[in-house]
Order: sequence, then structure tokens, then C-alpha cells
Amino acid sequence: MSIFEYNGCALVAMVGKNCFAIASDRRLGVQLQTIATDFQKIYKIHEKLFIGLSGLATDAQTLYQRLVFRHKLYELREERDMKPETFASLVSALLYEKRFGPYFCQPVIAGLGDEDKPFICTMDSIGAKELAKDFVVAGTASESLYGACESMFKPDMEPEELFETISQALLSSVDRDCLSGWGGHVYVHTN
Repeated sequence: MSIFEYNGCALVAMVGKNCFAIASDRRLGVQLQTIATDFQKIYKIHEKLFIGLSGLATDAQTLYQRLVFRHKLYELREERDMKPETFASLVSALLYEKRFGPYFCQPVIAGLGDEDKPFICTMDSIGAKELAKDFVVAGTASESLYGACESMFKPDMEPEELFETISQALLSSVDRDCLSGWGGHVYVHTN
């Protein structure tokens, strides 16, 4: 079993018409044993920016604390919130500088950029970014999430339809992965 599969996770972000949604399951496990059923995997950086962290739970929490620290420094220096594209580059650089002893995390970043244009991206544990115009997935349920999202996604969905689509994709995917589940957290953000 890979270290990325130790705690289990299902994480997905999807874009709609001037909106985005990010969703995760709620299970925290140690291999096949469930430890908690209300574990938070999606974190709010500011009003228009969220990050989901799949992978090893301890590394995810450490990485989140370092990202909050870096974002607060940016806010103090620049006197504004960080754009999603800038934040993705920050996360990528932070992961890459630890490439020889990496954080065992796969981040999913979702936010609203200039003119409320939705931005989503994911990356591997050493910060190689994968940008997408429709959806991104991460975690142990990523294979089934890809299938569900491919079949359910439509461009320019309104927030209500986007919520329904991402929720159904998440729930149908965690049913096919024994390392994730116990419901989900879904965040839909509009301008």
C-alpha cells in the first residue's frame, strides 16, 4: 500500500458558469480501519480561494499551516488577497523545495480569479501542476471520480446544477473505494 493511500481520500473540484465547487469525503482512516467520520480535507484560504489536501493526513495539516503562514505574509506585504494562480504557484514552489523528502499530499486548488473567472488545478507531491478547464480529482478514489465526472460534467452549469453534479459524482465514486466515504463536504462558490 502506498503512503498516499494510508488515510484514504476522495477530492474533486469542478467549474461552472462564474462559479466553482470543491468536494471531499469525510473519512479518516488508518488503512482499512476508520478513525473518524468528520475529518476536514478542504480549507478556506480567503473568501474566493479554497484548497483540498489529499494524501497523508499529518502532512496535509502541516502543509496547510505553512500555506496559511505564507498567505498571511503575502497579505501583509501586498495589502490584498492572493489570486488563485499565484497561490497555485506558491503551493507548487513549497512542494518542490521539499522534493527530496516530500509532503505526501496531492493538493486541489479552486478559486475565483479576475472578473470572477473560475480557476482549478491539482498537482503531485513535488508540485507539478495540472491545470484544467472542467474538473480535477485527487485521492484514492480518483479513478472512479474521473469516470463519474467525465460522464456527468457539462460546461457552464449554474451553481445549483453544479452542486448536484459534484455531489452525485463524489457519492457514486466513494461507493467504489473502500478507503474513502462517510458522506462528503461540498463547497460551491459564486461571485
